[in-house]
Amino acid sequence: MARPLRIEYEGAFYHVTGRGNERKDIFQTKQDYERFKAYIIEAQGKYGFSLHAYVLMNNHYHLVLETPKANLNKIMHYINSSYTTYFNRKKGRTGHLFQGRYKAILVDADHYLLELSRYLHLNPVRANVVGRPEEYLYSSYRSYIERAKEEIAHHDKIWGMISGDEKNRAKKYKKFVEEAIGKNLESPLKKPYGGMILGEKKFIQAVLNKIENKDFQNQDISYRRQLKTTKGANDIIEGISSYYNITWDILLSDKRKIRNIAILLIKKYTGLTNREIGKLFGGISYSAVTRVYQRFEQEISRNKALRKQIEDIEMNLSNVKG
Repeated sequence: MARPLRIEYEGAFYHVTGRGNERKDIFQTKQDYERFKAYIIEAQGKYGFSLHAYVLMNNHYHLVLETPKANLNKIMHYINSSYTTYFNRKKGRTGHLFQGRYKAILVDADHYLLELSRYLHLNPVRANVVGRPEEYLYSSYRSYIERAKEEIAHHDKIWGMISGDEKNRAKKYKKFVEEAIGKNLESPLKKPYGGMILGEKKFIQAVLNKIENKDFQNQDISYRRQLKTTKGANDIIEGISSYYNITWDILLSDKRKIRNIAILLIKKYTGLTNREIGKLFGGISYSAVTRVYQRFEQEISRNKALRKQIEDIEMNLSNVKG
């Protein structure tokens, strides 16, 4: 079964969800909700992350968190495993509480965090659990609109996005959320890129540039092909042509260093197969593309000047798209 690729880096924002196994309840009493929140607070102390919004429903949860350290997996392992142990002991049960691993989507905070917080805070209303979001007890919403102190949630980031006026930002956030009640708003989480990145083109590109080739060795990675396609072949050829000040025709017909650089970077940054790459370069065979790639990688490891040229090209490529 395909599994999601986990991307962790300092300063990342995530929307994290976890669901009960077979969609069964994971929260059954007020004590359950409070205990889950207590584990979040403990995890904050251990791992130093910020929780910007949360909603705890009966059979699933939503968390929007920021990781100053690249440690999302440690955070979620602690929260989920601690709560599972508590719940199983309380109910006299064994086995998995959650349906597989948690799901994490990287969020472009500058463009999506505010709208995402509204969508989450309206979750109980859309589910017909309450008529208004402030009536729901197990979310961060009331602490946003009542300026109530709550250790678990950090409000300044989202408050700052709604208003620079500290005195009125709680009121303005309430108005912002209420404006969407009863409207059929499309979920900002509907179609994340590669199943795991929510953001504008530049943000998506920046995240994809953090993925290393070794991360794609496992054929079972979800959306592997889409995630690997961080740049198009034409973008790479254009970038290399510009770097060496040559035409496309010369690059495509070249059988030496420049062509080999193009083959290397197209394999690295796109989802094209060796056969497709060979066709791009005038009908080179599948095996020939493989040999070029392997031999050129060895040459790069020995040639510092060549390695520096490729690094410069890769840096310039980040400005080709988006």
